[in-house]
Order: sequence, then structure tokens, then C-alpha cells
Amino acid sequence: MTKPDADLTKAVLKGIETTTQERFFAHIPVEQMHALLEYYGMTDWESFAASWQRLGVDVYMADGGRYRRRRHATFALSENSIIRKKHQPHYQSRDYNTLNGGIERWFDPIEKRIGEHPVMKAVLSLVNRLATDLTPETEQPETWHAEVHQFRIEAAREMIGQPTPEGLHRDGVDWVLVMMVQRENVANGTTSIHDLQGAEVGSFTLTGPMDAAFVNDHMVYHGVTPIQPIDPNRPAFRDVLVVTLRHQ
Repeated sequence: MTKPDADLTKAVLKGIETTTQERFFAHIPVEQMHALLEYYGMTDWESFAASWQRLGVDVYMADGGRYRRRRHATFALSENSIIRKKHQPHYQSRDYNTLNGGIERWFDPIEKRIGEHPVMKAVLSLVNRLATDLTPETEQPETWHAEVHQFRIEAAREMIGQPTPEGLHRDGVDWVLVMMVQRENVANGTTSIHDLQGAEVGSFTLTGPMDAAFVNDHMVYHGVTPIQPIDPNRPAFRDVLVVTLRHQ
């Protein structure tokens, strides 16, 4: 396979970075994300996406819901290195997650082969590049602490799926990437971005595989509307990969 053109890749990256600098978020359409991930070595998308069939139920939902499945892993990212860390809990203070914050949440680890998958490595390489380019040189860490989440939100006739049950929020990190993996038989799931005063500054719906958004978590809030099944007699779900970066 021919490696994507380096000059074109740089132009796409520059466009995303310029938009993020101006608006504090960027919606990255499927075509651009696909090209970027191929540049960073993506292969075998199908086996990567299929791993969402093997997620465990999130048992920490304070609203009692059983509509969310997930796995979790942490990595140390630098210019030429992606190192998986020892499995650890996910923690958010209640300042950032009023629903489920304030406790250590131990989720099933992302499978070893998925943590080492060419798609995962490509995503982490891309996020490292964007975050580093957009962070002033004097503030760039030697390594970024990355948390990676595989999410599946399910919906059914009697169950609305909540992609962001905590509502409009920030994650308490520096940068956030959300990438669609698959949408099956669902309506809605629209992402909205709001400034620090609460005014909406953008909205879009992630639809096709690799449709993505990159967000400056210091400067904007984000949320996703609930999903419902289009046909209540068929399975309905929304699969996404979320990567957050913060200073070590």
C-alpha cells in the first residue's frame, strides 16, 4: 500500500490545528481521519472495530443504568514512544463528573492485542502530534498521560442510551479525541460544544466509522444527546473510542 502523501497530511493536520486554535474544537470528517490514520500506519480496521463486541457492562452508573459497556487502558505518549501502563482505575473528581465522579472505577482492561493494534497505535500517534503541536513549547510535557476508553452505548424500546449521562461537561484533562467506530440502528447522538459561559458554539453528529472530534478541554464543554433505536425490534448501539491527554 502506498503511504499517504506527507505534504497532504501536513496540510490536513494544519487545518485541524488552525480550527482548534480558533474555535477550541475541530470536527474531523471521515475522509480526513481515514487519511491521517493511514499515514500513521493504520491497517485492519475490521478486527479493531469488532473488539467492541467484547466490552463488559459499566457497573458504576450512579443512575442505575445498564446501557453502557466499556474497557479502559492508560498509555505514556512521547514523540517516538507509545508505552502501555500498568492497569489502573479511572478517576474523575465530582467537579468534572457530578454523576459518577469521586470514586475509583476499575473497568475491564482493553485487550492486549487491541492495545497493540495498528489502529490504536495510529490514533495515539495522531493525538500525540495534535496535542504537542497545539501546546506552547514551554508547556509541553516530556510524555503525555493518555487514557483510552472503548464505549458502547445501547438503546432499546424501553431504554434510552445516554452517551454523556453526566450532561454537558469537561473531562478535567488537556485534550480529548472522540472517534466513531460504528452506529447501528440509532437516531440522534448529536454532539454539542459550548463555551465556558454555556453558549453553544457548534454541533455535529458523528456518523460513519472514523468520523471524529478533537477538543481543547480547558476551553469548552461538550455533550451528546441521548440515542433511541430507529427500529425497536433490532439491536441499537453507538460505539466510540475516546482518548484523553493530560500532563503527567
